[in-house]
Amino acid sequence: MADGASNEAFVEFERVQKSYDGESLVVKDLNLTMPKGEFLTMLGPSGSGKTTCLMMLAGFETATHGDIRLGGVSINDIPPHKRGIGMVFQNYALFPHMTIAENLAFPLEVRKMGKAEQEEKVKRALDMVEMGSFGGRRPAQLSGGQQQRVALARALVFEPELVLMDEPLGALDKQLREKMQFEITYLAHQLGITTVYVTHDQTEALTMSDRVAVFDDGRIQQLAAPDQLYEAPENSFVAQFIGENNTLEGVIKEIKGNTCVVQLDDGEVIDAVPVNVSQVGERTRVSIRPERVEYNRERLHEDAHTLKAEVLEFIYMGDIFRTRLRVAGNDEFVIKTRNAPDQVRLKPGQQIEIGWLAEDCRALDA
Repeated sequence: MADGASNEAFVEFERVQKSYDGESLVVKDLNLTMPKGEFLTMLGPSGSGKTTCLMMLAGFETATHGDIRLGGVSINDIPPHKRGIGMVFQNYALFPHMTIAENLAFPLEVRKMGKAEQEEKVKRALDMVEMGSFGGRRPAQLSGGQQQRVALARALVFEPELVLMDEPLGALDKQLREKMQFEITYLAHQLGITTVYVTHDQTEALTMSDRVAVFDDGRIQQLAAPDQLYEAPENSFVAQFIGENNTLEGVIKEIKGNTCVVQLDDGEVIDAVPVNVSQVGERTRVSIRPERVEYNRERLHEDAHTLKAEVLEFIYMGDIFRTRLRVAGNDEFVIKTRNAPDQVRLKPGQQIEIGWLAEDCRALDA
């Protein structure tokens, strides 16, 4: 969370539901609070409800049930232009017939601000996004990245307390996208702006956010800091959706405090951390991150649990090696190892032993 962000709720969704047809719910009983200054990302697949939540907060959609509050005040009946919220979209939404400076001045004119103050704020906003010398140009004369910078400046020009961003970097190439990710995060924290960001790109969510709300089927599946989401997913959906993940199917044989014993479908027995399994005999899907698995004997921890594996594919990726294995009947088991001088390069068909610590293996819902 940004320095100086207080824990008092600034944005609140209380039991919010949304239905377009009066029958099926796109958003189901959403409860969410955000403190001032937080950068929160709503992440999920298409149709999971994340963009609908953003549009209800902006005022372009109306909640079917529940209350949305900003600074303790219900905004359900306040029209979008009176909510004082900055918006950035994927398609920039700049006026083509206006210069860049005129585009930025527009929200200030709507707020009946004097010309001198308008000019000062426009200049400051353009300087903020390193576009100070572009005020006289029109949008068509700018590249996609420059247009996105201008759209960001326009969202910030009237100094809103809350900025909403809907897939703002979707149209940019990978390199520019990564550069903009850091710029947006830096600006938001520098200015202390509360930001709600919508994306389906998990890397973007992990690198930019103070917290991430993972959506699926109209509900938040998990709301946590990026490292917690990745290291400690609470269910199979989150484990699969965030980052690369290995799964092995099995049955709970024993639960003893912080560990449980899982018999895999091929008969192998392993230890895991019981996350959302509650009884012996229950089906489970265990989750292990690729970088937590080791295959060098001398690197294996003495407490590591080991399994036999067959190498199916070995890919050199520069900084890492990515190896696909057949493990306990699963042909899609992947391990990632750092490209180091002492790291063994494997060959397809090779029989090896792999291992990991029980604390890195999570027993989740089947």
